[in-house]
Amino acid sequence: MSSATLETARLSDAPLLPVAGRDLAAPLIHGGTARYANLDYAASAPAVDEVAAHLAEVLPYYASVHRGAGFASQVSTSLYENARRTVADFVGARPGDTVIFTRNTTDSLNLLAACVESLLAGQGRTGGPSNDHGEVLYLDIEHHANLLPWQGLPHRSVVAGHTLESTLGRVATQLRAGNVVLLAVTGASNVTGEVLPIAELAALAHRHGARIVVDAAQLAPHRRLDLARDGIDYVAFSGHKLYAPFGAGVLVGRPDWLDTGRPHLAGGGAVKDVRLESVLWTDGPARHEAGSPNVLGAATLAKAAEVLAALDAETWHAHEQELRSHLVAGLEALDGVTVHQLFADSGSYPGSGTIGVVNFSVEGYDAGLAAAYLSAEHGVGVRDGRFCAHPLLRRVGLASGSLRASFGVGSRRTDADRLIDGVAALLRDGLGWDYVVDAGRWVPANDTRSFPSWAPNTPGTAGAAPCSTR
Repeated sequence: MSSATLETARLSDAPLLPVAGRDLAAPLIHGGTARYANLDYAASAPAVDEVAAHLAEVLPYYASVHRGAGFASQVSTSLYENARRTVADFVGARPGDTVIFTRNTTDSLNLLAACVESLLAGQGRTGGPSNDHGEVLYLDIEHHANLLPWQGLPHRSVVAGHTLESTLGRVATQLRAGNVVLLAVTGASNVTGEVLPIAELAALAHRHGARIVVDAAQLAPHRRLDLARDGIDYVAFSGHKLYAPFGAGVLVGRPDWLDTGRPHLAGGGAVKDVRLESVLWTDGPARHEAGSPNVLGAATLAKAAEVLAALDAETWHAHEQELRSHLVAGLEALDGVTVHQLFADSGSYPGSGTIGVVNFSVEGYDAGLAAAYLSAEHGVGVRDGRFCAHPLLRRVGLASGSLRASFGVGSRRTDADRLIDGVAALLRDGLGWDYVVDAGRWVPANDTRSFPSWAPNTPGTAGAAPCSTR
């Protein structure tokens, strides 16, 4: 074995970074426990240990931000504002770019959509924008967070082709048709993990007088972002996918649209002056951050960004790509398993590639049933459903859903092996327990497993959110 092969093997034997829950014991339906194989990072990633430790460190100083003269308030305000600078550095922001803390990626994109609506309404119309004065263009592969906010505005959609080359050609055609003010694209598909050539898309948009916003919810936890280098006007992502699951998101980008757009929330902190019948709004990040901000969410998001920024990029990417290659090869070796991808030229087209996401189907088994089986009988956590990407799943013939395994800096080769072995056992031996549908989701019949005492089992909760998340 060559030294390069030995190094790759070493990378996959252990997590790149220690994360919370790495030794979590998952109860099995037949009795006993197994170390939980968490392959659902794309929905919510576990906290990196450094992030969790940072939370414990700053928690005693938690206090009101921007509005207190006390010591703790001053520390919290410093923590919050310094988090902006850390995040700006993490995404390669330009001088003067605005960093706005939100609840999550969905919140960030809805905020930007309201600003775009204000922009279009200010072009001379009364009663809102019209189709002859600017539209938003998006792909049909988008997560609902980067699709639904634009449906309330004048818009056009592009059906992605079978290759990235043909898809960019279709985008260029729509941009040449004119009237597009904003191109909204994902950085990496939340369904298949395929990375889009963002710099080329940004150049296309700018060439035709449009701006670009990148939904980086999946890309940011796996790849370096650089707004200035790649010409990205706006980027949105979430802390809970960036190894900081403490309830914060961020929108970073050019300030002009944000400073003139309708404030995201009406309330204290977003104003310069208020009268009983009128208000003078402020500008800058505060314009869209009314109310008491989530200082702990912002602080931990920034800490996660700092931790990821310190990683050697080559080692980081090699860790994930070796795991992904191993998992894909193992699944494709099983008769009855299909691994799905969108573009035939993923990885070969300049600027493309893949992140730690693999989408697949198991012949003869509903995706939800297979996921319930893997959890109950093997202690493996994967995601099933339509991943809040209904138009895409419907177009590619997976309207009933598929399975998604996702991983990151806390993953190890044994996690992938557990999934491969579990799927192989399902195809070879079938189900080892009876399963029923409860509130829309497959669950083991007469489930003997129990939750921790502080999170008691609640009937019906398994069926929440049939859309599934990212």
